[in-house]
Amino acid sequence: MAEITIIVEGKNDRGKLRRLLSPEINIVCTFGSMSSLKLEQLRKQVGNDEVYLFMDNDSSGKKIRAILRDAFPDAEQIYTRKGYAGVEGTPDEYVIAQLEKAGLEEFIMYPPPFSEL
Repeated sequence: MAEITIIVEGKNDRGKLRRLLSPEINIVCTFGSMSSLKLEQLRKQVGNDEVYLFMDNDSSGKKIRAILRDAFPDAEQIYTRKGYAGVEGTPDEYVIAQLEKAGLEEFIMYPPPFSEL
């Protein structure tokens, strides 16, 4: 089975996904701006993994996604909805729905159902 890497923008985005995904999923950050050096580092980190891009739905997220789409043409795209404060500000339920849509159900650590006391 292929290893899986999800590329996100920042460490808060990574923290959000880390809570929702099992540890075997590799989550790496671009930390904002993209340079050719950073792209090279990402390529090394990713290796032959299956790649998913999960960027914020804002202008910088779209710029980074465009660069990464060229660097990883086979990558799956995962989107957050416009209006949410980036990946980290997206409600867990919405992130989970997007991860399911991307076919990552087996790696999702579903939160326990909320129960009334």
